Amino acid sequence: MARIPLPTPATMTPEQRRVYDTVVSGPRGVLRGPLLAALHRPELADKWQQFGELLRYRTSLPPRLSELAILVTARRWNCQLEWYLHESVAREAGLSGAIIAAIAQGRRPEAAEPEEYEIHDYCAELQETRTVGEEAYQRVLKRWGTVGVVELTALVGYYTMVAMTLNVHEIPLPEGATPPLSPCAA
Repeated sequence: MARIPLPTPATMTPEQRRVYDTVVSGPRGVLRGPLLAALHRPELADKWQQFGELLRYRTSLPPRLSELAILVTARRWNCQLEWYLHESVAREAGLSGAIIAAIAQGRRPEAAEPEEYEIHDYCAELQETRTVGEEAYQRVLKRWGTVGVVELTALVGYYTMVAMTLNVHEIPLPEGATPPLSPCAA
């Protein structure tokens, strides 16, 4: 059970309903997770959903690599719901089961494409050290350019905010769902 009440369409104010309708009519098709908490401040929820839509659906990174970055972030924050919502999306985007399993176990994947290693290492280092060293930075910059490295950093920052929100407010998994992540050192 969440620590705060989560708005439902039946309990929403007109401002909340406007944001809700915008989200469900967009590429997400549903409003869940951290946006439920953010809806308590409709203006925040609206800006949040715009930022999230841009970073999730309209960057220069292929969806497979964006989802890899999201899973690295979810694992680092031990965020059950973030992982739950993105694991299947990552598979559908073409991320291999072996890579997903390694990240779930808190390990660097053993068999990945060069661009997958680059994204994994950049995101893992950013989460671990709160910055990225020159080698990892230059590998991403060389492959994805200035726009790509800026988008990747923003993506990790955004999904860190998502994970913190889900964890702090204890936004639950869907009823009947089993937590997908085992305990792992953060």
